[in-house]
Amino acid sequence: MGKGLHLSSLSLLVICVVAVTYARAATTSSSNFIKSSCSTTRFPSVCVESLSVYANSIQQDPHELAQTALSLSLNRSESTRAFVTKCNKLRGLKPREYAALKDCAEEISDSCDRLSKSLKELKLCKVKGEDFRWHISNVETWVSSALTDDSTCGDGFSGNALSGKMKDSIRGTMVNLAQVTSNALSLITQYAAKY
Repeated sequence: MGKGLHLSSLSLLVICVVAVTYARAATTSSSNFIKSSCSTTRFPSVCVESLSVYANSIQQDPHELAQTALSLSLNRSESTRAFVTKCNKLRGLKPREYAALKDCAEEISDSCDRLSKSLKELKLCKVKGEDFRWHISNVETWVSSALTDDSTCGDGFSGNALSGKMKDSIRGTMVNLAQVTSNALSLITQYAAKY
């Protein structure tokens, strides 16, 4: 009985070691896939940093990579919209500051709408052929438009429209959003090129 228990424990240990080794290898290959895919984006370090935490779900699937990048862009866009809307409710804003924040909130709202539509459309892109081309073209157009919305919002804070910490905070948020959205568009374009 003692030997049987010892062999069972040893067998269990071997199975656990094999499982951990396999999981590490899968995560490493997924991470390498993400790094390789992100290397062609405009902001590769932002791309790798933001997507690596999703390596287990992305694995080596270009569609899942594009979808995750787009979801991340939508999440950042929604957070940015909430932040800008909150800033717009601050008391003591000058008319010019209020106008810039109001315009930015509208642009970011449009961006959120476009990214949301893109995410739904991207889910339809698993089929090759004419339908794939149509759907992926819509996604690329809408994500590109969302990126333009993000840039337009950021442009509203150039010059003296806002000053100080609020301006720096909003510009920093907008830069990050634009980088994440640009990377999503690049990964979507890579995915489209494969099919």
